[in-house]
Amino acid sequence: MKIVLAYSGGLDTSVILRWLKENYQAEIIAFCADIGQEDELDGLEAKALRTGASKCYIDDLQEEFARNFIFPMFQAGAIYEGQYFLGTSIARPLIAQRMVEIARLEKADAIAHGATGKGNDQVRFELAAAALAPELRVIAPWREERFRKEFPGRAEMMAFSKANKIPVEASAKKPYSMDRNLLHISYESGVLEDPWFDASSKEMRDMYKLSAAPEDAPNEPEYVELEFEQGDCVAVSGKPLSPLGAMKTLNKLGGKHGIGRVDIVENRFVGMKGRGVYETPGGAILHFAHRQMETLTMDREVMHLRDSLIPK
Repeated sequence: MKIVLAYSGGLDTSVILRWLKENYQAEIIAFCADIGQEDELDGLEAKALRTGASKCYIDDLQEEFARNFIFPMFQAGAIYEGQYFLGTSIARPLIAQRMVEIARLEKADAIAHGATGKGNDQVRFELAAAALAPELRVIAPWREERFRKEFPGRAEMMAFSKANKIPVEASAKKPYSMDRNLLHISYESGVLEDPWFDASSKEMRDMYKLSAAPEDAPNEPEYVELEFEQGDCVAVSGKPLSPLGAMKTLNKLGGKHGIGRVDIVENRFVGMKGRGVYETPGGAILHFAHRQMETLTMDREVMHLRDSLIPK
């Protein structure tokens, strides 16, 4: 049996890679889409092979992600429950699309993911796979009782990683998971599952990667001009940029000024609630600028109709 696994190198997918190999007696091909994780990809291929993969694909999809997914999403004004910029959501169809392509190239029997049974990612991955390759089996370890019995919590997963010499960033000092791409970083699980836990406390400063704490941001304003053509940002402060270049520039600017942090308890597709802490500095700027531009270009009824469709 041959399985293509959506692999990030984090705690969950590292454990899942080894578990799939042992429990399915399968050859595992790891796949990671480079959609802006930056230094998180350093050493990833070697780590995947050391963990048990026979091969590791790392494909640079950043420009495609920005041009064909992020920018159309902001054109549509999509934002979830008034706060979440859909940073994780919008990346999943692209990842699933490339996974299916690799599975067919490798003549794999199945694809696998590390999405939990309580979140939205399982739906995103599996609907995309069903639409693109209904013949492929989808394996979701978190929905298998034997996997959950072996790993009832993150402590067991960290112990498994240590016993199998799998290096992971998660530890007792960083008991949460994170997902990073060009648009954002999301943090969830672990200590963040307690809605009363203060994710903006001084003790949690090291968690944030993209943005300064607002109280540490510069006191002096910085002015920026975004130029739009056909609804897409094509230049920042007079400098022509590709969609990827625009996102990188705005991320740096927004992060410097502490823009784009969100801490919410949101409604999941499967009917549960979950807490997410997000950093979306460039996306927050781009969304705001696009809304301001719309006030000049859209009439009232069109704008109200569009806004009524956003939650749907």
